[in-house]
Amino acid sequence: MTVSPSVSPSVSPSVSRSEPRVGVWLIGARGSVATTVVAGCAAVTAGLNAPTGMVTETPLFAGTGLPALSSLVFGGHDTVDCPLPKRAEALAAGGVLPHGLPSAISSELTTADREIRPGGPLPGDIREPTDLIDAFSTDIRDFVRRHGLARAVVVNVASTEPATTGSALPPSSLYAAAALRAGCPYVNFTPSTGLHHPALASLAAGSGLPYAGRDGKTGQTLLRSVLGPMFAQRALTVRAWSGTNLLGGGDGAALADPAAAAAKNAGKERVLADTLGRAPEGETHIDDVPALGDWKTAWDHIAFDGFLGTRMILQTTWQGCDSTLAAPLVLDLARLTSRAHEAGLTGPLTDLGFYFKDPVGDGPSALGEQYAALADFAGRLRELRGEGDTR
Repeated sequence: MTVSPSVSPSVSPSVSRSEPRVGVWLIGARGSVATTVVAGCAAVTAGLNAPTGMVTETPLFAGTGLPALSSLVFGGHDTVDCPLPKRAEALAAGGVLPHGLPSAISSELTTADREIRPGGPLPGDIREPTDLIDAFSTDIRDFVRRHGLARAVVVNVASTEPATTGSALPPSSLYAAAALRAGCPYVNFTPSTGLHHPALASLAAGSGLPYAGRDGKTGQTLLRSVLGPMFAQRALTVRAWSGTNLLGGGDGAALADPAAAAAKNAGKERVLADTLGRAPEGETHIDDVPALGDWKTAWDHIAFDGFLGTRMILQTTWQGCDSTLAAPLVLDLARLTSRAHEAGLTGPLTDLGFYFKDPVGDGPSALGEQYAALADFAGRLRELRGEGDTR
């Protein structure tokens, strides 16, 4: 949908004074995904675009008590200083956002940008990890206090970091610790370590907070979580499964680092091992192609055996815009995790595995089974609302 630049941002409906407001604190708040999240929420709230891709806007979640999109307040941390309105203009120029949308929602983008605080650690930062955690936690608490929020959810949408080695806490884990210290549920939409660091196990267990992750499932792995079970259920033997990803933008640059790419590919490969019952031959490669910008192409080559040993091939190609694939999922997760917190749920939200390559807790890897678990979760939220949860 193309939005006319003349549309006034004032068309966004105001939030009812009786409706509790919920914060969404984004790590990587000036990146492509975060910018699309803020812009998308404003566009849907104002009626400029439909909530395409948002599962929480389907009948499945009717009556579950999720916070309204109009009640969400955005802020976050980032280490870059490009303002959100400028970032949105660049995304619109690249075809990621509808033409004219940045000007139509300029006030919402500016308001969110004012709530972004410096992240870290930056080069030369001599603060200890505990000092960084305290600083990040203070930023989040201040955000909640100033806006009179009922609660806030912290969501990591920053670029992928290399897999953790050693005992030092990587940036993603510093932010995760800060979220829990600030009393906020946490969602890791990236393959970065976050709460998976052993040093944070006791903090997560004792926090009394819900958390979810990790690594949002938006394209190639989404297909794998459907096709893997298909081969297994039809008793077809997969001999090899190879894949290639071509992508640009910040993710392409970050995943050019072999260590970061290895962290990303671990989740992709785990889905195949879980759904097929074994890891097939083949590897997944990630190539940085800066000219692609925020767009990506994922190609899979699947060699399998049929009846009488007949050898066959399935090839798939997925071409999509990474930010607009991810943004509706981030909004879903923020709303679901906030509602879980309100209902008094704690610990890993295993029923949200539908959204992730490497879900926390024990759960299925096949998309159909994950969707069934998500539907059960929706039913549970309805039941809790009927019991009058007031937390």
